[in-house]
Amino acid sequence: MTPFVIPFAYTDRVKYLTDFADQALILPLVLAIAVALAVQGWRRGALTWLIVVAGTFAATLGFKLLFLGCSPVFGPMDVHSPSGHVAAATVVTGGLAALLTRHRTTILPAALLAAIVIGVSRLILGAHTLPEVIVGALIGLAGAATLLRVAGTPPPTLRIVPLIAVIVVVAALFHGLHLPAEAAIRHTAFRVTQFIPACRGTPILQQLLAS
Repeated sequence: MTPFVIPFAYTDRVKYLTDFADQALILPLVLAIAVALAVQGWRRGALTWLIVVAGTFAATLGFKLLFLGCSPVFGPMDVHSPSGHVAAATVVTGGLAALLTRHRTTILPAALLAAIVIGVSRLILGAHTLPEVIVGALIGLAGAATLLRVAGTPPPTLRIVPLIAVIVVVAALFHGLHLPAEAAIRHTAFRVTQFIPACRGTPILQQLLAS
């Protein structure tokens, strides 16, 4: 995909924005939120949060492996690697809205706002196509909706201020760090798709062999 042409000065700002959804920040943030929920007495919410968010990440990884390895099969859809940044931002933002407000009407706006902000940043940087951003958003939204259904009712003692403080501290500590996840995913896709007859010998596998 050809990235949008933007002034160089704005590129750093877009990268700064998209880094809020990098796994290097999201993973410790998810763990810290789980601890904060458990400390305040909502162990079911903390456990559900961890399981559902981990399931969302696993689903994103599964789709990445499938689309990357079999890109010629899904080529007409213009989806080669669903956006993990968008999926992570959507499930974390929408999931927090689901846990703290318990209202369906708050999940979609919160999740969509995160998906749009991070999705646009990924498009500007040329990291993903629009269909890849949409698939990532749908995966994240499904995770947030699942949290609403299975987390249960938060205890009356649950306070939002400590959670906000946790988010701010983790973001300050880990923002700007990066995990080299994409390269590992590409090589894993190569290994996995060797067992899928329709994907063997496809151009993406030849690229993976050369990388």
